[in-house]
Amino acid sequence: VVVSRDRAIALQPGQQGTNIIRMEVLESFTKKVLSTEVGEMAKQYMEKSLLVPDHMITRLMMSELENRPGQHWLLDGFPRTLGQAEALDKICEVDLVISLNISFETLKDHLSRHWIHPPSGRVYNLDFNPPHVYGIDDVTGEPSVQQEDDKPEAVAARLRQYKDVAKPVIELHKSRGVFHQYSSGTETNKIWPYVYALFSNKITPIQSKGAYRPCPVEEPGRCGRPFN
Repeated sequence: VVVSRDRAIALQPGQQGTNIIRMEVLESFTKKVLSTEVGEMAKQYMEKSLLVPDHMITRLMMSELENRPGQHWLLDGFPRTLGQAEALDKICEVDLVISLNISFETLKDHLSRHWIHPPSGRVYNLDFNPPHVYGIDDVTGEPSVQQEDDKPEAVAARLRQYKDVAKPVIELHKSRGVFHQYSSGTETNKIWPYVYALFSNKITPIQSKGAYRPCPVEEPGRCGRPFN
């Protein structure tokens, strides 16, 4: 995602943690979305339930950013490791890092409630988007399943690993004086004003905060919902 004026990073354990806020940033500060081979190559690994090698992500991201001198962007989900953060630090100066500090218990509970219909890829969340009948896909009537890496014990292990890996990344950003952390709630309509204020200090918005709709009619499930 590219934003105008400055360079920013969003940190959050769990790959889906910043989706809603990222879209609000797009709406309020820029309309440009950067699509690169990074996502396509990562997709090939993820479709096979494989981890994308750290060195591959780093190499591709550095190549992409080096080809965009003078441009400004928001990174969501990168850097995840100290090696990635140090590589990024060598080629550019990051202006803003936002960490959404949601408790691991909250994240574990949320992430472990994901179910999927494998043939179609339809995803359900038992809290926010449950199937009409538990364990059954709404469209086909076929069984939905919980993937192994969405089971509570797997989610807990993944979050413990994130904590260990993220700590030195956070310390690096703190040492640069660009680190900001939100710890006052999990609902989007509480998080967004904080994020908006941080970005507004760096970037001239293309629409006002008032344009944010905390309870969209067409998306009633998003009103006051915890981050996902």
